[in-house]
Amino acid sequence: QVQLVESGGGLVQAGGSLRLSCAASGRTFSFYSMGWFRQAPEKERELVAAVDWGAASTYYADSVKGRFTISRDSAKNTVSLLMRGLKPEDTAVYYCAASRGGSIYYRKEDYNYWGQGTQVTVPS
Repeated sequence: QVQLVESGGGLVQAGGSLRLSCAASGRTFSFYSMGWFRQAPEKERELVAAVDWGAASTYYADSVKGRFTISRDSAKNTVSLLMRGLKPEDTAVYYCAASRGGSIYYRKEDYNYWGQGTQVTVPS
């Protein structure tokens, strides 16, 4: 069993930066792949970034490529999302998710554990 707790959301002006963090419990965290999803009002939950279990591979949605960076520290059981150059369209609830599969997965159905979400707001 893995429990995930996100932190670091908030309100930031366009062009600003935020770092989201996700703290995971569980001894097997290092074998799980991790993803950051977001869900804006009336929109589907979408994958923003993902990292495999060994941090050898990462994925970024086209909308955030070059602005967001995902990283993990398996010794500390944490995964982070550094968001720079934030835009109003980045406004959403951001969720941390873990997959037992270990590889990078793109569908939310492939993730087994979820955090409660943290709000990111970028006013227009």
